[in-house]
Amino acid sequence: MVNLVLKYFTLYCLLSITKRSGKTSMIRNFLNFKLLILLAFVFVSPAVEAAEMTSIEVVERFQASLLEVMKEAKTLSVQQRYSRLQPSVEKSFHLPLMIQIAAASHWKESTTSERRQLINAFRRMSISTLATLFDGYSGETFKLVDEKPGPQNTTLVVTKLIKSDKSTVEISYVTRPFKNGWRIIDVILDRGISELMVRRSEYRQILKNKGITGLISVLNGKADELVSQ
Repeated sequence: MVNLVLKYFTLYCLLSITKRSGKTSMIRNFLNFKLLILLAFVFVSPAVEAAEMTSIEVVERFQASLLEVMKEAKTLSVQQRYSRLQPSVEKSFHLPLMIQIAAASHWKESTTSERRQLINAFRRMSISTLATLFDGYSGETFKLVDEKPGPQNTTLVVTKLIKSDKSTVEISYVTRPFKNGWRIIDVILDRGISELMVRRSEYRQILKNKGITGLISVLNGKADELVSQ
């Protein structure tokens, strides 16, 4: 594709420095149009491809990044594991929606600045937690089990974490389509424990006593504590 663009660009330049005629001008206009189309295809295609990832592919990409970090965990600090996991988490999860749900009615009462700070604090805490939990590798693998419709326009991607002793943990990812592609909005362990609902329950008392600013402080404090380990 790049070679084809260069070919048209070279021909376009040659025509630009030759004497103009009606025919030459017409050819230049045609090449100009075709070059623009090719350039648009080259630069837009990767974004389109990323946006078209299926719910399963989003989950598999995230799990693959987890395994990569787990395999190197003993040679990486928590901060380094955080840095390795951050791009995958941000591409795979819809963190703003997740914290909006967890904050419940307090989200509507917060300012734009408070929301931005809360999203950032929730992001830091979430990635720090993963970087702390996945601190080693003993032959674990992830296996895709099923994909099925969920409530409210969601799709459940059911997987299993298979440990070295062959015991398993079922992990279901609640996914939803957005303008920029499929994103994970919740994780359910062993068919019952919703990570998002656990967070909502944990944050309820903090929000009641300290409000949004108090929750921001708690989440940032927790992230700092985990990363410093």
